[in-house]
Amino acid sequence: MRTEQLMWSWQGKSIEVGFDSAGQGALVLLLPAMSSISTRREMRPLQERLSARYRTLAIDWPGFGDRARPALAWTPQVYSAFLDFVAWELAPSAHAVIAAGHGATYALLHACARRGCFGRLVLLAPTWRGPLPTMMNGQRPFFAGICRMVDVPVLGSLLYKMNVNRVVVG
Repeated sequence: MRTEQLMWSWQGKSIEVGFDSAGQGALVLLLPAMSSISTRREMRPLQERLSARYRTLAIDWPGFGDRARPALAWTPQVYSAFLDFVAWELAPSAHAVIAAGHGATYALLHACARRGCFGRLVLLAPTWRGPLPTMMNGQRPFFAGICRMVDVPVLGSLLYKMNVNRVVVG
């Protein structure tokens, strides 16, 4: 397993993104869920099994994973543009894409907009809305406020670290 990084640019900002690659053969792209506790490493057991027959690439989403989260307006357009970049630059003829959680929604959107870009598409627990909005009857203004707070310098980093630590993740 090789751990690497790439620099991706969005609206003039450079964003560092980590990825792991292994194996040889046809490429299988692994996209983790988009969650404060999800990283490309959640795909590691699957990646290890697949790398016996395929070249695998598991990549974090920008703003998630183990790299710094730059201060940006993290919108769906950012993630769609990132997936366009990955599909074009790193996986232009992927044999398969395996995507989890919200990442599955972006992979499906990409595949619908660019028919034939992926040989196969596997969606693991695709969702657009997580369990918290469902439990709270979908009170969207509340969640919009939380999203804005996470993007505030210093406060956002503190909120993120409160949510992503060994105790909470455990």
